[in-house]
Amino acid sequence: SPIMEELITFHDHAFMAMSLISFLVLYALLSTLTTKLTNTNITDAQEMETIWTILPAIILILIALPSLRILYLTDEANDPSFTIKSIGHQWYWTYEYTDYGGLIFNSYMLPPLFLNPGDLRLLEVDNRVVLPIEAPVRMMITSQDVLHSWTIPTLGLKTDAVPGRLNQTVFTA
Repeated sequence: SPIMEELITFHDHAFMAMSLISFLVLYALLSTLTTKLTNTNITDAQEMETIWTILPAIILILIALPSLRILYLTDEANDPSFTIKSIGHQWYWTYEYTDYGGLIFNSYMLPPLFLNPGDLRLLEVDNRVVLPIEAPVRMMITSQDVLHSWTIPTLGLKTDAVPGRLNQTVFTA
């Protein structure tokens, strides 16, 4: 999904900044340990203190701005094609396609005896949710009894289902 592409790009951006900082610190440590050139007469280093105070602040801003952009992109809700309501129960999920005549079905996990070779344990269900491609979908997520987590990792989605609260997420597959 476009959101997951943004998340992967942000991960690469933050990892590059972290790698550069790590190599700089490693170089400073190694040069301090291996160099005999030390000067103990330096008492005033205003420029150096200013640099190592301002430089981390700039780096944090360069990491925070893309992060905030992605945060606002994930909460964007622009006229979805249709709405699916997902209700978490103790051992299953109930899905309601509210725009299509109130189509309602339950989705139960398959027991290990019914799994086919190559199926993923604790992830295979008897009735799967069908989602359109390249159409914005609004998911209304809630729970009836306990906290649940409605997740599709490949789309970059994770929304908590809380009893008494209706959470919303919009995505495009």
